[in-house]
Amino acid sequence: MASKDKDLVEILEEHKQIDIAKYINHVSAPQAGAIATFSGTTRDTFEGKTVLELRYEAYVPMALRCMKSICSSARSSWNLLSIAVSHCLGPVPVGETSVFIAVSAVHRADALDACKFVIDEIKASVPIWKKEVYSNGEVWKENSEFLERRMDLGKKDEMWNEKEIEVEVERHTRKSCCGAKVKVIEEGDKK
Repeated sequence: MASKDKDLVEILEEHKQIDIAKYINHVSAPQAGAIATFSGTTRDTFEGKTVLELRYEAYVPMALRCMKSICSSARSSWNLLSIAVSHCLGPVPVGETSVFIAVSAVHRADALDACKFVIDEIKASVPIWKKEVYSNGEVWKENSEFLERRMDLGKKDEMWNEKEIEVEVERHTRKSCCGAKVKVIEEGDKK
């Protein structure tokens, strides 16, 4: 069985609960010495505010591609048997699961490390947006992992800005998704 066949990645439509047993069963195998899981649930308070529910929206085709790519990255870093990832869309009341991850491996360290990596990467990079609904209002939330990733990218931009570089922009004559091609020329590469 190919590694992509060992991965189960799903985004569930509104009002469908995550069947945790389904995902644990998917990653179960006789050679698995460990199954690590993460269940992200809606808590009842946040910073002193009463939370009624979380609401999730996503750009589903891109979110699925990103989640599959994360699974592939996890496989390249750890010796894994199977991965299962599920995320809900729509309202998720207090106490219910919005995201579930199960990872199996021969050894626990691989399963635990990969499980943490998968949730951290989902929160940092997958186009799924969360709104917290309180008893006295609501707010769209950015995940701290996303903000940290954005700050890290900003630091890389600062490193580029510290170097004197020239940017050439060439317009494509035919239509494409990107419209312009950018070529970065560093100081030493100028002719």
